[in-house]
Amino acid sequence: MATDYKMLAAQAESLIRDVPHFIANLANLSALLYDGLEDLNWAGFYLLEGETLILGPFQGKVACVEIPVGKGVCGTAVQEGRTQLVPDVHRFPGHIACDSASRSEIVIPLRRKGRIIGVLDIDSPIPDRFSTADQAGLERIVQILEAHLANSEA
Repeated sequence: MATDYKMLAAQAESLIRDVPHFIANLANLSALLYDGLEDLNWAGFYLLEGETLILGPFQGKVACVEIPVGKGVCGTAVQEGRTQLVPDVHRFPGHIACDSASRSEIVIPLRRKGRIIGVLDIDSPIPDRFSTADQAGLERIVQILEAHLANSEA
């Protein structure tokens, strides 16, 4: 069954509209995605501090706390400034196995006023779980969050 990203985007917009609390918004969005997408074992955010991504709000199993920029799928997304859609994380050079059950991953940079401030990271125990349709839908949700950030003081 295909994910209804139009509905998820509307829910995301509704969740964060008029909510000025950055961390609370990330927490609710990670819960929305974890509950709204099938076959996940992790959904959440890492926030950029200097040259290191630091674990932010998430749903799922315990996770790596720090990821250097340029390392693993998350660090590569920051370094390259673009979404990483990885069908098999075991074939990704330098993959960091925070959860050995993860098999596929999608990571989308999160920007505020054009500058990367973190990433949305979603993992699945199913190889090749994420499609280009998932990428487009998740990038839309990140765009909604970015628009909210650009218009807030948070």
